[in-house]
Amino acid sequence: MGQYGEREPEKARFGVREAEMGQYGEREPEEARFGVGEAGVSEIELSAGTIEYRDTGGDGPVLLLLHGLMMDGSLWDGPVADLAADHRCVAPTLPLGAHRRAMRPDADLSLPGIGRLVAEFCDRLGLRDVTLVGNDTGGALVQLLMADGAAWVSRAVLVSCDAFDNFPPGLTGKALVAAGKLSPGMFGLFMMQMRVRAVRRMPIAFGWLTRRGDAATARWIRPVLTQREIRRDTVRVLRAVAANRGLLAEAAGRLPGFTRPALVVWASGDRVMPPEHGRRLAALLPQGQLAEVDDSYTLIPLDQPARLAGLIREFTLGRVDAAR
Repeated sequence: MGQYGEREPEKARFGVREAEMGQYGEREPEEARFGVGEAGVSEIELSAGTIEYRDTGGDGPVLLLLHGLMMDGSLWDGPVADLAADHRCVAPTLPLGAHRRAMRPDADLSLPGIGRLVAEFCDRLGLRDVTLVGNDTGGALVQLLMADGAAWVSRAVLVSCDAFDNFPPGLTGKALVAAGKLSPGMFGLFMMQMRVRAVRRMPIAFGWLTRRGDAATARWIRPVLTQREIRRDTVRVLRAVAANRGLLAEAAGRLPGFTRPALVVWASGDRVMPPEHGRRLAALLPQGQLAEVDDSYTLIPLDQPARLAGLIREFTLGRVDAAR
């Protein structure tokens, strides 16, 4: 299985690439893959490898937006389109299975290791007074950083995410981690079935994660189907998850030490992340607030982007969007 096509030269300064060949040989606009805005897609070289990210710039409060397993930074395109008006939104694509730039063979791809990579990313970009936002496994990373007392985090937002003993979460996470026992080549063959929409919509795939985001999920699986090194990285991540299933339960014991403002946003109809976990997380945090979102599954940034953007804006700026 080859890559989409030859990699085009990087544009100066932002590392923005021209459109690359799609999965079946057609030319795919970059906007369709990354939701590129004026700031485009940038790259930064970190200790583990090259990370792609979007940074809207601006002088507003900084939002660092983290995605989950088999996803990329485009998870946040909908909320960012709204929030960029009065926030600086930074959305990295982490090495969690939908990344396009492979990590170094010796990179630590456990969740604590990726959490340290997030901290390194922030340090390199000079980000301070950050509102750290995470959905799905991105929320697990946020909890690890909260539990470790990261000084650069001024606020935290947990959006329907792995928590407590729900790690890996639900049928989706357990099936994915079980597939991680396969060799990278066999894992690629296993993932090939995800090219079929009916398979992607099954509960063991993305079906219980999003009501409306199938186009995004189809895009996210392409790197693991077409790049051997990405399959290698992904299997390493999944095996690290399987080896430390008590990670979030242990972190939860330290969350009461996070005394800064925290918002927990949960899908009231979530079938992968139990709504009770959202209530428990909010109760654990000394300044925890809870908001529930209707008509959404786990991936609220895809299913209810405007509602989520309004909640984040109210949390960071104390301003309610009248139109929401």
